[in-house]
Amino acid sequence: MSGVLLVAGAGEGLGRSVALRFAREGYAVALAARNAEKLRRVSSETGGRAFPADLGSEAEVLRLFEAVESSLGPIDAVAFIASSRMQGPFAEISLADFERVWRGSCLTGFLVGREAARRMLPRGRGTVIFTGASGSVRGRAGFAAFAAGKGALRFMAQSMARELGPKGIHVATVLIDGAIDSKKMWRDHRERMEKLGPDGALNPDAIAETYWQIHGQPRSAWTHEADLRPWAEPF
Repeated sequence: MSGVLLVAGAGEGLGRSVALRFAREGYAVALAARNAEKLRRVSSETGGRAFPADLGSEAEVLRLFEAVESSLGPIDAVAFIASSRMQGPFAEISLADFERVWRGSCLTGFLVGREAARRMLPRGRGTVIFTGASGSVRGRAGFAAFAAGKGALRFMAQSMARELGPKGIHVATVLIDGAIDSKKMWRDHRERMEKLGPDGALNPDAIAETYWQIHGQPRSAWTHEADLRPWAEPF
């Protein structure tokens, strides 16, 4: 099997792992993110092609899909990994911060998902996988903005799956319940990562394996939502 994968919101953790997993199967990989420098690093590590883009801009998302398909071919799979989060008391959340988190977690998913659907529907095939979190299904104290964005993304994906599934487009959400073991997590939360211990955080390569399996599922048995957590993570 070979084709074209677009990683929307590619970074040095999960995005890198998903790119490497699909590339191992012969896929051409397009990496999209706003930070061009970080994108170049991920591109050099994965062999994917960098497409700098602001996923919150409708015009840039349209240009992104056109550029990827013009240079690499029709997009067979989209892994949406972009996200924005904040933590703080509910009464102190500003309108600007709430909107920023919603845009980074949900609006970007809408723009990417809609353009993917427009491209895939005439072909009658394709996979769109959204990345969710524990905030997609429950709102923790102090995470109202994040839960609002991720919850909205999850329900949008459910609506897409019910509408587009019968037309050949496989839409799924992977709910990641726990910390992802990455360079960024170790840089920003070393104490927490050390406390989690061996296998206490999700290995990004293991998560990427689930993305690959979802993409390869026969249409008689599609997964529309999968939740992943480390063995020691409380439900």
